[in-house]
Amino acid sequence: MDKAERSAALLGRRVLVVEDEPFIAMTLEDMLTDFGCVVVGSASQINEALAIIAIGELDAAVLDVNLGAQKIDPVADELARRGFPFVFTTGYGRTGVPSQHNGRGVVEKPFRAQDLATALAMELVRLSG
Repeated sequence: MDKAERSAALLGRRVLVVEDEPFIAMTLEDMLTDFGCVVVGSASQINEALAIIAIGELDAAVLDVNLGAQKIDPVADELARRGFPFVFTTGYGRTGVPSQHNGRGVVEKPFRAQDLATALAMELVRLSG
């Protein structure tokens, strides 16, 4: 996927950020805004993320695999059930991703903006086509 295709896939997309580290959450929000996305919310806990998803005004999500001691599984499961694209961020590689969502994009921490943009754009294109 080239830069133009990536930009087109991301422009105007409403994205939820689920991350428990404030600095990383702010960094993700800044990156997404730079990509042309609209950050519809940021959650640091499972229940917060599920509440935002229930409203349904999003196009995609970026999920940290672990929120403190909580695994992201309930959030990933709900997004998948509703048909929303999402990618994982993790410091553990693909081994930390819930097995039922192993086919989703994974961006390893520390991540680069280009890697995040590519993974999210590919997931958006995959689920829309």
